[in-house]
Amino acid sequence: MGIVGAGVLGLAAAKVLQERGHTVAIFEGRPDVGGQVVTFEAGGQRLECFYHHLFTNDTTAIRYIDEMGYGPKMRWIESKTAMLRGGKVYPFVTPVDLLKYTPVSLIGRVRLGLAAVWLRRQKDWNKYEGVTARRWMERAVGSKAFAGVWGPLLRGKFADQADNVGMTWLWGKVYLRFASRKGKGGMKEQLGYLQGSFGQYIEELGRRVAAAGATIHLNCPVEEVVTGDGGVRGIRAGGELHEFDRVLMTTPNIITKKIAPDLPRDYVAVLDRVRYQWATCLVLALDRPLSDTYWLSIADPLPFVACIEHTNFMAPEEYGGNHIVYLSNYMSPGDPLLDLPAEEVFERYLSGIRTINPAFDRAWVKQMWLFKDPGGQPVITTNYSRSIPSMRTGISGLYLANTTQVYPEDRGQNYSLRLGEQVADLMDRDAKAAG
Repeated sequence: MGIVGAGVLGLAAAKVLQERGHTVAIFEGRPDVGGQVVTFEAGGQRLECFYHHLFTNDTTAIRYIDEMGYGPKMRWIESKTAMLRGGKVYPFVTPVDLLKYTPVSLIGRVRLGLAAVWLRRQKDWNKYEGVTARRWMERAVGSKAFAGVWGPLLRGKFADQADNVGMTWLWGKVYLRFASRKGKGGMKEQLGYLQGSFGQYIEELGRRVAAAGATIHLNCPVEEVVTGDGGVRGIRAGGELHEFDRVLMTTPNIITKKIAPDLPRDYVAVLDRVRYQWATCLVLALDRPLSDTYWLSIADPLPFVACIEHTNFMAPEEYGGNHIVYLSNYMSPGDPLLDLPAEEVFERYLSGIRTINPAFDRAWVKQMWLFKDPGGQPVITTNYSRSIPSMRTGISGLYLANTTQVYPEDRGQNYSLRLGEQVADLMDRDAKAAG
């Protein structure tokens, strides 16, 4: 069986297929495995290009980390999150923090808290499918309270698509986040990070898949998934046709359509229903802290939507004494900012950085990196379940599994691993049914 993509989804699928007795080959355009959990080096230590952490209920990812032998390196730390509003930083972890969030009226704060309590008790997400997050929240908490918290966060994440985001997406954020909390009343939140980067367990997974007989072709972008007579024939890569009876694509919809030009029209129509926001991260290595917060959500009109100071979670000594800051953004395709190099993006972000810390000076920056991903965030609209493509593409033997099918949960390595196992199970059952 052939797999397009050596991210966590593709590797998990390969592992399960091998355990079911299948021979696997994986094709990856990058020089390494990991996909959206790819790493780079900062201060002598590896670090994710796009910030990552786990919640306590990310049980699939935790299982893989344990199986790969890295469980002892998992660090679980109480989170320190906050909200920037009106130029001021407000802690935003506990119900008490919400009550102290004065940019919203007292009545609005109470309604925000009650809405969160209500949502965390709702297990049936289907009832939120037909309403937008904005409409439901404005009815629940009032327009001013919505504008004080959720409105700017939705705009930051989804830009011009913010008003189209379905309530099921927001329900998932609230429900799953609270489900991971411990302690009386869910007051404490622990977030997990693998010391030395999540890349370690992913690379070990790749090594084990290879040791079990898989061929992993790195630096080998797929040119075409070749089909004929209603079925898949194989994968063309490096100018060579590799024949397979079944092929799994783990690519975003926009890439899937390019490499599989023979997909049925009705299937392509489903793929086209989902829009993507580009994810970008400007990563700074500073010689001192920028703030004392790990995760700072931005509710002001700054040029970025979140500031994640990784070394307020893991110690700076892990990274040669550098203080690592991610400045995260989501942009619609065609945004001119996507064409700028890191230095110019930094110049655009400078005023926002100084809003967080007015004393900030350019001399604090020792290094900077800019990372971009065109398939960073699918836009989850109302009635999104109708936009989820089937894993079976309509071409016999050709399958698709990607982040657009993670629903009602949101993208993340935990759910990508789980999806990889699910599609592998489907492929195995289909293969056995076909004899």
